[in-house]
Amino acid sequence: MARRPLITNRRSRLLFSLAAAAVVLAGCGSDNTSSDDEAAAGDTTAAPDAAAAPLMIDNCGFDVTIDAPPERVVTIKSTSTELMLALGLSDRLIGTAFGDGPVPEQYADDAAAVPVLSEQVPGHEALLAAEPDFVYGGWESNFTVDTAGEREALADFGVTTYVSPSACKDAPYQPDPMTFELLFEHIHELAAIFDVTDRAEELVAEQQTLLDSVDAPGTGYTALWYSSGEDAPYVGGDIGAPAMMMRELGFENIFADIDDTWSNVGWEQVIDRDPDVIILVDAAWNTAENKINLLESNPATAVMPAVEEQRYLTLPFPAAEAGVRNAQAVVDLAEQLDQIDLPGSDSDSG
Repeated sequence: MARRPLITNRRSRLLFSLAAAAVVLAGCGSDNTSSDDEAAAGDTTAAPDAAAAPLMIDNCGFDVTIDAPPERVVTIKSTSTELMLALGLSDRLIGTAFGDGPVPEQYADDAAAVPVLSEQVPGHEALLAAEPDFVYGGWESNFTVDTAGEREALADFGVTTYVSPSACKDAPYQPDPMTFELLFEHIHELAAIFDVTDRAEELVAEQQTLLDSVDAPGTGYTALWYSSGEDAPYVGGDIGAPAMMMRELGFENIFADIDDTWSNVGWEQVIDRDPDVIILVDAAWNTAENKINLLESNPATAVMPAVEEQRYLTLPFPAAEAGVRNAQAVVDLAEQLDQIDLPGSDSDSG
């Protein structure tokens, strides 16, 4: 399929081309109208609408043209799969891959009906064997020579590719910072691709209601977002989904000086900055329990007040990346925060 030129925009925001003007039939025949034409003009059938113009998107710097809503979709990463499910698009899914854990309970039945193509990123040939017309990846790195294939190569096979805009890495496409407003724009963008904009409106309204129920309970306190790593902890920086959720909770991120989504730091930096609360990402390959054991068994970190008093909050790994789980994660973290004693609070026994 020939590629159409694209109008570019920052942050991969959706651009709609204007619909072509409808063809208007003449109310009466002209002098040179043939009798056959006059007979046809007498047909009471309504004139057809003009074909809808294609949807053109600048997605992480890659030109994407959508001529019609995709029908055969493969998702890579939990964030991609779960947004499709949340928009009621399970019937379009022919396969998923690289899941980070079980989907939320409300999507479990729909997800169970979709084949899992690979526990990791599917290879190029395996992906093409599924005959998708659209592949939705959670990371840009899902589309490389060593993974599902480069986006240009897949386009040559007639496969449209799309990356979660929240995961774009290059300027000016990387969200800086990531916000719920941008996340909601990204939800609307995917919904427009599948022509289900009404579902996006409902989903975003539900998410906003969740956020409105939380009134920054962490205001006045500092937090560490501990994602993974043992020798050099991998922590949430200032511009990604972790920072977005910490801001919503009112926390001051102890690594707000890191202009990135995540980054490795030294344990001495963590100890020196001494967070009031530690947010732990619970992943199958590095559980929250393992992180707690590490913090409490290391003499240097074991004496940190947050560790001594077990001021831990946890969330599942799929909720740690920008996606449909983030609003609920804010609510869940706020509820957990209400159950622990914070320094200086009325319930603080210290």
